[in-house]
Amino acid sequence: MKAFEELLEHFLAYLSIERGLAENSLLAYKQDLLKYRDFLKNRLTLSKIKRKDIMEFLFAEKKKDAASSSIARRLVAIKLFHRFLVKEGELKEDITSVLDSPKTWRKLPHFLSLEEVIKMLELPNLRKADGIRDRALLELFYATGLRVSEIAKLKSEDVNLEAGFLKCMGKGSKERIVPVGAKCREALERYLNRVRVKSSFVLEPVLFLGRSRGGITRQALWQMIKRYARLAGITRKISPHTLRHSFATHMLERGADLRVVQELLGHSDIATTQIYTHIDKNRLKSIHEKYHPRG
Repeated sequence: MKAFEELLEHFLAYLSIERGLAENSLLAYKQDLLKYRDFLKNRLTLSKIKRKDIMEFLFAEKKKDAASSSIARRLVAIKLFHRFLVKEGELKEDITSVLDSPKTWRKLPHFLSLEEVIKMLELPNLRKADGIRDRALLELFYATGLRVSEIAKLKSEDVNLEAGFLKCMGKGSKERIVPVGAKCREALERYLNRVRVKSSFVLEPVLFLGRSRGGITRQALWQMIKRYARLAGITRKISPHTLRHSFATHMLERGADLRVVQELLGHSDIATTQIYTHIDKNRLKSIHEKYHPRG
């Protein structure tokens, strides 16, 4: 098993890129998990930790007069860390799954307006190979709601443009089929026919290629989205997940069934998808307050 510090750095990169956590939150989780590491030092390795060890750690923090909110956040950090390690194949079992976690993690996700999304989609320069690829990537993010890790792992054989579908491997190694809209198909066809086929390493199985030999990385996808958001004049914080949130929000705003959106996003629990209905209700309330004469 890799060293704790190396696993922690990978975990923090995941939180930053895929979950879009702010620097302050990342630093707080890092400090929480370093305290967890120090408690376990000379006692246990990650693979041998039991639930009672985690509870002993939290109780020790309580004896040090740590605030209840800090202890709650440390439990969230530990649960997320263990879940991540199972997902990455470093641990076989998530022993934290039955530990009650305070509802401090879930908050309303940020999303873009349709106008902001369109502005971003139209920015890539289609006279350049990178621009053609970037347009296809942005269209795919918004058309499918795929996670950044799912797009990075997509293979050419996973996409059937004639049928208008793609298949992807989501969390828990669950495969799902996702439809691809007309605009996205057009962008993907342009990329495949004008860029991908001419690549010097076309035998690489992944669909999207980076500048170096091999597939595009999650970090490169994150930087690409941030660059186009900045060019579009979007000043608030944005991540690859912002386009996923925008996809779900816009679908529900236009009347899509919640169960369908759940299936498209690959959520195992519909409660995860229901957060987008809260966004819609907040938006309706703000519109009512703005336009109703006695709002």
